Amino acid sequence: MTDTQDDPQERAEAFDRSLQVALAKATGGISPAAVLLAFYDWYIHFIIHPAKQTELQTLFQKNLRHLINQFIGHLHGDPTGEYSLLPLPHDKRFTGPSWQQFPYTFYYESFLMMENWWNVAMTDVRGVSKHHEAVVDFCMRQMMDMLSPSNSLLTNPELQQATLKQGGKNLLRGFENLLEDTRRQIHREPPFGAEQFIVGETVAVSPGKVVFRNNLIELIQYAPTTKTVFENPILITPAWIMKYYILDLSPKHSLVKYLVDHGHTVFMISWKNPKKKDRHLSMQDYLQLGIFSALDVISKVCPHPPHLVGYCLGGTLAAIAAATIARDKSYKLASLTLLAAQIDFTEPGELALFIDESQISFLESLMQKKGYLDTPQMAGAFQLLRSNDLIWSRLIHDYLLGDRKPLTDLMAWNADATRLPYKMHSEYLRNLFLNNELATGKYRVNGKPIALTDITLPLFAVATENDHVSPWRSVFKLNLLTIGDVRFVLTSGGHNVGIVSLPTKTSKRFYRVSTLKETDRYIDADTWHTQHEPVDGFWWPAFQKWLAEHSGKKINPPKMGNTKAGLPPLEDAPGQYVREK
Repeated sequence: MTDTQDDPQERAEAFDRSLQVALAKATGGISPAAVLLAFYDWYIHFIIHPAKQTELQTLFQKNLRHLINQFIGHLHGDPTGEYSLLPLPHDKRFTGPSWQQFPYTFYYESFLMMENWWNVAMTDVRGVSKHHEAVVDFCMRQMMDMLSPSNSLLTNPELQQATLKQGGKNLLRGFENLLEDTRRQIHREPPFGAEQFIVGETVAVSPGKVVFRNNLIELIQYAPTTKTVFENPILITPAWIMKYYILDLSPKHSLVKYLVDHGHTVFMISWKNPKKKDRHLSMQDYLQLGIFSALDVISKVCPHPPHLVGYCLGGTLAAIAAATIARDKSYKLASLTLLAAQIDFTEPGELALFIDESQISFLESLMQKKGYLDTPQMAGAFQLLRSNDLIWSRLIHDYLLGDRKPLTDLMAWNADATRLPYKMHSEYLRNLFLNNELATGKYRVNGKPIALTDITLPLFAVATENDHVSPWRSVFKLNLLTIGDVRFVLTSGGHNVGIVSLPTKTSKRFYRVSTLKETDRYIDADTWHTQHEPVDGFWWPAFQKWLAEHSGKKINPPKMGNTKAGLPPLEDAPGQYVREK
């Protein structure tokens, strides 16, 4: 009998997997087929679109005339900057005074015109799918960000001045910083400065007890800080893509502490960091071993139904749980809160731009051997979403200026990534991102479909204006897909900062808020935005007030765990799982 290792088909499949893995590592987990298909779609439609070609020719000629006039104006000593353009309002790279001197104005204006030309070229080409248009536009923006004159010592006047003033010592320090960061990356160590933020000592320090543990979660019950508490407790379900303590950062940035200090009993799910043996964990496991197991425990500690709060991916899972509970009448909930969480994926964020069948297959090949999606792939994807802030500004500040920006608690948390198990991640991408099953009533739990319209709980939803992961207009569709009363908040900031970072002297906050009653007519997101004026401040007080309105009367705080029910406190918060690497 021929050994299976000599079977040509098996050898070909093994080589295929090896090739896929090698490609995935080389491209940061992005499928070349998905990118090439998008560019092919754009190119084919572009060459049969003469009106678009004419538009680009006209724009090129206009830009060229401007640059020639600007160059001649500078030669004749144009003191007013008549021919200079201002950079885009959100573009802080060229706002310094040294950039406003010739030839640096010429450098950055040439670049901005080229950037604008490519943006016009990549968008609004008749016939190109919206998905492919977004992919090619995103790719070209990454290319433009890399080519910015601010990134080069040869074209950045601020770098040149610093280098002359310091006699090149900034470049020497920058090289040392580069070596240090490279060493840390090779050894999978946290970034420089993260040693100041130690879990259980400087972050995740709200006192509490781990009252339950299974092979996927630890459930933390936080100690009360008030003499009495509201009847209905709160269960928070964070995303398992990162550690839970984004909601319990340093005390001044801790949503947990804020809620406990205002008389709420808070429980938090801390997800296990999966390993190879956990490859078969599924979305059903995250639902059953996660939220439903936590609800079982809470029902034995507190007699009143809890508020279910979900953040990001945890919010999507919380919506699935609420719809399942509404279908099966298996638990009682007081309300549902979704923080920067999508339930409709027809308008995904930039993180999901490349998600199609080719990309999912590519990621599955990458996860096949290890059994999980590793942290470097996740970190790289998030950095690309804000490449100017997270990649190129760091190149300038750390490696060319030779300075180190102090790490914040949020930045340290962001570097403390987790892995995603093979089966769960594949199901999540295919069933939700690709097929949008949750919003269309096709998502199945225990073999039967669930419907968001079954959710009749009071709803509180928070979206952030600059969210690249869960765009606020997508989050707003909660108003369309559910039938209960919805308190909707749109706050300033991004996916993380808008949720957990309190206002500072240099960083003001504002939010818009409304309540859509079950009997109200639906309005679209943009109309809603124009009809609601921003309110100065942060949204936490509005959330706490809403919770209080739905939390009954004040009672004595419950005991930590329930020893009689077999739920004695296991150890102090933050527990073991959050420390796993």
